Amino acid sequence: MKLGRSEGSKLAVAIMALLVPLGLVALPDALPVANAGILEKVSQAIGGDGKNYFVKNHIDKGLQAKSATGGSRKEWLLVWAGDENIADTAVKKVRTLLPGGLSVDVPTLVKDVNNALPGPDFLAVIDATKGSPTYGKVVNTATVGPLVENEPHHMQYIWHKGDKIFAGGLFSAATYAFDVKKLPELSISGISLPTNTLGGSVPDAYWTLKDGTAYGTYMGGPVAPGPHLYADGQTHISNGFAGSPGEVVRLDGNAKNLGEFPAAKHGEDTSECVNLPALVETTCANPHGIQVREDLNRMVTSDYAEPRNIILDPVKAPSPFLRRPTVRTWDISDRAHPKLLTVSTLPKGPRSQKDDPLRNENRAVMETTVTNLPDHKGAFAETMAGGAIYYTPDITAAEPQWREVFDDTAAAKKLGADQFPAGNDGGGWVQTSLDDKYLYHAVVGRPAGVYGPDDKGSPGYIVNLDIQKLLASGNSPQCNISEIDEITAGGKESDCPAVAGIQPIQGGPHWGTLDNFKLGEDGFYHEITPGPDAHVSRIATSNYFVARTGIDGDHKVCILDVDPKGGLSLDTKFVDENHGTPCVEFNRQSWPHGNFGNAKPHSELFVVADEDIK
Repeated sequence: MKLGRSEGSKLAVAIMALLVPLGLVALPDALPVANAGILEKVSQAIGGDGKNYFVKNHIDKGLQAKSATGGSRKEWLLVWAGDENIADTAVKKVRTLLPGGLSVDVPTLVKDVNNALPGPDFLAVIDATKGSPTYGKVVNTATVGPLVENEPHHMQYIWHKGDKIFAGGLFSAATYAFDVKKLPELSISGISLPTNTLGGSVPDAYWTLKDGTAYGTYMGGPVAPGPHLYADGQTHISNGFAGSPGEVVRLDGNAKNLGEFPAAKHGEDTSECVNLPALVETTCANPHGIQVREDLNRMVTSDYAEPRNIILDPVKAPSPFLRRPTVRTWDISDRAHPKLLTVSTLPKGPRSQKDDPLRNENRAVMETTVTNLPDHKGAFAETMAGGAIYYTPDITAAEPQWREVFDDTAAAKKLGADQFPAGNDGGGWVQTSLDDKYLYHAVVGRPAGVYGPDDKGSPGYIVNLDIQKLLASGNSPQCNISEIDEITAGGKESDCPAVAGIQPIQGGPHWGTLDNFKLGEDGFYHEITPGPDAHVSRIATSNYFVARTGIDGDHKVCILDVDPKGGLSLDTKFVDENHGTPCVEFNRQSWPHGNFGNAKPHSELFVVADEDIK
């Protein structure tokens, strides 16, 4: 019996579930460390269940000392990474291991699958100081525990001095809060457990506010199915953990729950959405991306998918309508009580197909980003399955009007791709530059064969779009990708975004972050604040999505330089310490915390210690 992708994935997860209670998966506290000169420091916080949760630093004393050579202050790249183990790698092995059917030889499976035993998840602290003797070296791995299999996912999009770092576990439904004042050492400030957020599950992304709190999107439904009463008095019926509807949670700096707010809206248009199991009142509310304009008192969230029903098979889910086409705006005038205002269904584009809605441009709205300057009120949204970018000029409008302004096919064309369109290409991170001149976008790329045996797939890359004319059009943008020839040539209107720079990334980038710091003449780092001259000279990106969906990546973290005109180039000095090749490899045997093998880097942030920034 041959196993398809879905069956193989399910089996891998089922095997993990069997191994742990059978005692066949030990969780070793300490394998031999790769460097004897490791400084270990532990911090703890009490969870809502009364148990201790910890961060254990493993600082390479030799690298730390070498990095201090010259006395220059340091900038760090923090990468939230998960341990790779059997539940990730068995999907690729299961067909060869089970040639005769579904009988499972557990010892053979554990022996033959790479990185079989679960190890600790961690924040990697990498020297990101240009010119440093340890540039690109992993100086510390801060492991978390006792939870394993968090599936580390997103943090906030950008870090500001004084912020805690909020980091979510996709599978554990936990949110960690980290203190980074003393980098390369960090500590745990608190943790939010599933029992602390009964109205939502599957945390995704975070946005920090000036008061030190954060909003987080919880993509999945309440922990228990059935009616759920929220603090604002609303009641919504859910189909349970990792289902629908999701919510927005407000957290303090210790990850304490300050309020839960339903993303569902009674009476919203759900003609393009389904829920499994079906709900009495269908909802598309599965918030993923989140960004805020505090000066406008607005928040924007984007709905991606009902998570549990696509995690095992991202291409052939039970229904294409499990992937959401919706974006939501919120009034945050009262920071403690965000109020959902609008639910917008993004329009279809010129290559939408009735017989295969999963190819429609508006499918799976993974990310959104706001503009930064006071004169701009617009926002962008991008679709992971749809392969398109949308724009609205005013998120304060009673009903924001969204239009397609770019098709990823036009970017793939720049790289010589001859397979079109670029739908189902895995678009992810999207972020406006701090001067509102450019829009950065990460695309994993489409595997060959998704659209049939003749489909060669599409490439992975980071693209930088010039959006100056679009934003200059104010409330009357003309750009609208409405004709089929525009998907490859770009929009016909003069204010459509144009490709300013593009960098192919082998392995497929999913996420990224801006370096919002510069070294001043006083020897201290200073934050680059949004403004017309706020040029960001580099970005970082990671090549990993979620292995158990079948979209894995090559587990590298890269830095790209950005020139003043938006051009992109790979930083060839940010190299792996073991191979000497560009980008830092997370597929390695040894880490400061021990010989735990490959790791999965999902998100990253540029951060500076308190003593080094003014």
